[in-house]
Amino acid sequence: MSLNCTEINLILEELDLTGSFIQQIVQPSFDTLALYTYKNSTAKTVLICLGAGACRINETRKKIPKTEKPLRFMEFMKSRIKGCRIQSCKQIGFERIIQMELSHGDEEFFMFIRLWSNAANIIVTDKNLTILDVFYRRPKRNELTGKVFELPQIREQDKVFEARDFSDLAQVIEENQYLSFETLTFNQKVDLWYSEHSQSLSREALLEQAEKIYTSRKSKMENALKKLEEKRESFLTCEQWKHQGDLILSYGHLIDGESKFLECTDYENGNTIQIPIDPKKNAQENAKIYYDKYKKATSGITELEYDISKAKREILDLDATYQALLKEPNPIKIQQLLHKQTKPKQQIAKKHPGLTYLLNGWTILLGRTASENDELLRHHVKGQDMWMHTRDYSGGYVFIKNRNGKTIPLDILLNAGNLAVYHSKARKNGSADLYYTQVKHLRRAKNAPKGTVLPTNEKNLSIKIESERLKIMEEALQD
Repeated sequence: MSLNCTEINLILEELDLTGSFIQQIVQPSFDTLALYTYKNSTAKTVLICLGAGACRINETRKKIPKTEKPLRFMEFMKSRIKGCRIQSCKQIGFERIIQMELSHGDEEFFMFIRLWSNAANIIVTDKNLTILDVFYRRPKRNELTGKVFELPQIREQDKVFEARDFSDLAQVIEENQYLSFETLTFNQKVDLWYSEHSQSLSREALLEQAEKIYTSRKSKMENALKKLEEKRESFLTCEQWKHQGDLILSYGHLIDGESKFLECTDYENGNTIQIPIDPKKNAQENAKIYYDKYKKATSGITELEYDISKAKREILDLDATYQALLKEPNPIKIQQLLHKQTKPKQQIAKKHPGLTYLLNGWTILLGRTASENDELLRHHVKGQDMWMHTRDYSGGYVFIKNRNGKTIPLDILLNAGNLAVYHSKARKNGSADLYYTQVKHLRRAKNAPKGTVLPTNEKNLSIKIESERLKIMEEALQD
């Protein structure tokens, strides 16, 4: 339940924020803001929550967790509102909208805190009510930067709202020998009540959301793993293709040019079998079909084992993350973890485009597309860094960052080479030749596709994909 207008007035009266300075601003979650204020040698932490069903403002003495990465509105508040003096703080009529008049030197601001469960927001304007920024951007309400904020019309109160007495907290208080219910301020009662009720409800809702995300994601991952394992089972029968190729060569004289099957005796068990063939091809050509299938299957086994191992590790990581969520008592931290899990990949800030690996002190960068290759070349590598790429096959660029006075170890070269082959068209073959040289020996090709380069002083390196090296690189992948 959100605060009503009577409760908001009681809160503001106790807070007595007029004349306070805003020393710090923290946004711990995506519906909460905390103002650290100071007045007459007294510090107060003012918590503003915009969550549906829990809209409130009150003093709290609980530790406010910080977000891992700065959030947009918090950064704005720090740049413009931090250090401001609160000239006045009042509720507009009975509208559950708090108006703060702020000043910082010659600058004047208004901050409106609307505590409506269906449309809660924090709007910061200049002295002319032009919006500078908002907590939630709501175009339909014209609550966007540059728009003019419209003050609500003050209405007569048609209903008397009683302030809650929070008597249900008495038992909880009695269990704490350091507190007495009678001596608690209204702010303290509000803070304690929402800690006991609203947060637990919020936590349950968040965990319900987490369960849905976890169940859906794990189901997809397990289905993908099942398909990989089924594919592996089919690959494990590849020896029969080689054996059938051998039989075709042994009984090639029986091919009559008409029958689509070669009937012969399997010399391993004495059974009579029929092998599908192309009657228009000779024995060598038909045998080659089966040998090619065998070669493709055996070369794909290594790659497939790596994909299966990776899929299993991802499921274990998902399980671990979910268990951590279940054990976390703080709803704000649960919300932060959930947001991190559901954040679109394109919104996750990276130091480099593509993938970054850190192995034994060596940094390895991988571009997976032409754009990533080009971006890495232009902005993230230098002349002494090593460049690797598959010969005769398109694929990603691999860069090994230079370490002054250090020679790249062979293991690092081989591991990086495995990445280059795995992320190229040569992947299906299981092996390829690479050329590698320092970035300073690369020359951009004119009128060629983005990222295309012409190397000089290059050396050759033959790479066969090894699942163990791919596993090592997977573990070295940075988030």
